[in-house]
Amino acid sequence: MRVQPITLSGQHVRLEPLALSHLIGLQEAVQDGELWKLWYTTVPSADGMEAEIQRRLNLQASGSMLAFTVIDLQQQRIAGMTTYMNIDAPNRRLEIGSTWYRQSVQRTSLNTECKRLLLGHAFKELRCIAVEFRTHVFNQQSRRAIERLGSKLDGILRQHQINSHPLAKQALRDTCVYSIIDSEWPNVKLHLDHQLSRTRLSSNG
Repeated sequence: MRVQPITLSGQHVRLEPLALSHLIGLQEAVQDGELWKLWYTTVPSADGMEAEIQRRLNLQASGSMLAFTVIDLQQQRIAGMTTYMNIDAPNRRLEIGSTWYRQSVQRTSLNTECKRLLLGHAFKELRCIAVEFRTHVFNQQSRRAIERLGSKLDGILRQHQINSHPLAKQALRDTCVYSIIDSEWPNVKLHLDHQLSRTRLSSNG
């Protein structure tokens, strides 16, 4: 399994390889909703965005991550970031995570198509046998979004991490682990394509 930078495009969204040239657009996007203030997830602030881009690019250079900038094609602006992470090439597994979107595009078809593109590439081109999603047990919005994809809950890692967010005051994080396996992908694909087709019909009146 060779995970290399690639651009993935759909009707609503384009995923471009993350680059420092995206800095200003990402700084503007993260201020839509002040996302860095959410205690149950980790989103960079505008001031910390350059360091976060470099962190992801360093992980990409080491082979454990492939980072993308999310482009909203309808508004022609940057909407957020996402990654393939914890890449386990010998076992053909990876996680889709470290994802955030500007508040104004949350709960829209952008996330559905973003995940459709990432999952399709993972299962078809990278020949993954499983794709994981992980989130904080209290991040109900994220959990519902992951479950709507057709992912199944593998379990909860209790006291998995120490949350260092200032508002969390060193609270211990329980992490929900979800996955889609390769044998499930055909039905998940049909489900996501149906959701996206309904969105297109709705947008066309």
